[in-house]
Amino acid sequence: QVQLVESGGGLVQPGESLRLSCGVSLSIYSFTALGWYRQTPGGKQRELVASIPSAGSTYYEDSVKGRFTISKDDVKNTVNLQMNNLKTEDTAVYYCNAMYGALQYWGQGTQVTVSS
Repeated sequence: QVQLVESGGGLVQPGESLRLSCGVSLSIYSFTALGWYRQTPGGKQRELVASIPSAGSTYYEDSVKGRFTISKDDVKNTVNLQMNNLKTEDTAVYYCNAMYGALQYWGQGTQVTVSS
């Protein structure tokens, strides 16, 4: 069973930064893609924020381009999301996601709150 464990969420003010980390129980190179989704309290479904495939280019949702960076850490076996210049509209629960062929795995989520 694949396990994903997120960490790094919290409460910050607009303009500040946070770094989310997702520990993966299998080699990060086992997966078709790794990514981060988010869901707001009123959101109907989770929104893909950023993803990094095993081959090809990374993806970023338009509103986070230039502010967020997704990366893999070979040593720690994690997928990370560096979030800079955070805005109030970034407030959400952030979920780590791993795709293995047609299968998807999710972490438990970590709360990010951006408020003055």
